[in-house]
Amino acid sequence: MKRLRWPRWMPVDPYILLLLGTVGLAALLPARGTGADVVSGASTAAIAFLFFLYGARLSTREAMDGLRHWRLHVTVLACTFVVFPLLGLAARGLVPVFLTDPLYQGLLFLTLVPSTIQSSIAFTSIARGNVPAAICAGSFSSLVGIVVTPLLAAALLGGSGGGFSADSLLKIVLQLLVPFVAGQVLRRWVGGFVARHKKVLGLVDRGSILLVVYTAFSEGMVQGIWHQVSPVRLAGLLAVEAVLLAVMLVLTWYGAKALRFGRADRIAIQFAGSKKSLAAGLPMASVLFGAHASLAVLPLMLFHQMQLMVCAVIAKRRSHDAPEDVSPPEPAGASASRTAVGTGSRSG
Repeated sequence: MKRLRWPRWMPVDPYILLLLGTVGLAALLPARGTGADVVSGASTAAIAFLFFLYGARLSTREAMDGLRHWRLHVTVLACTFVVFPLLGLAARGLVPVFLTDPLYQGLLFLTLVPSTIQSSIAFTSIARGNVPAAICAGSFSSLVGIVVTPLLAAALLGGSGGGFSADSLLKIVLQLLVPFVAGQVLRRWVGGFVARHKKVLGLVDRGSILLVVYTAFSEGMVQGIWHQVSPVRLAGLLAVEAVLLAVMLVLTWYGAKALRFGRADRIAIQFAGSKKSLAAGLPMASVLFGAHASLAVLPLMLFHQMQLMVCAVIAKRRSHDAPEDVSPPEPAGASASRTAVGTGSRSG
């Protein structure tokens, strides 16, 4: 039987449609009472399993090899955890004209989460950039985000983050950091299994995120918080996010050029430094925001789809760059460093 494939001309990621369907299910049939307790417990277990898989997938050897290209990784981390949050703080001036306060809190949270891994790699590969660097940059960002994102949320969101407290930090450690470390420790024994069953575990991975979305939006429906969002406010949020993405795409490309990175590295920096991870952000939001998580993750869900559509177009155009225009002069040793990273990453 011929396998059905998603049409390439469709601008919407099929997984986004599943996410929207899950939101619709939560709106029509939200979990209540005992059902809500069961779903919440399953969601907690799913979050722990997600981060266990993240730990089991990250090759320690690959991460150590990637450190040789430290300038690139520091640049991506600065974009993700410094420039993005600064832009998020600046967006405070858009309340209440474009954004309500709850939507702004969700937008600010969006700027705090780590970068993506899979899509950064995919777009870097399409654009003929430094794929090993994109792998390491996304992995480092996810690892750092487990610690940095909650700390930034505590500092910048404070009490508005659904009651952020020492208890929230403890939940982060138990639900996110401990499973991640366990995955790293057990990788020697389970890493091969994870690699062999990548597709199946990928489905489980995404299914877990759908469960987290259903739980968050069910709680939002029961609390009645969706009455706070109007179509005009959603349009304002989309406009703000479009500007945010455009600014980051420009800064990552021309900023990396000013820092004298070669074209391949600039591509990796642009795609890893301008995106935010839905897979990492959703579980964190459910822990940090509790019953208010549905509004908190709405900006992240919209930004995720927007970044995929825009970056797909950019990657396709970059792939058509003329060969003679794609390799500007690099600092001495940069090319050798990148070669070492690529060789080490592939061997990992």
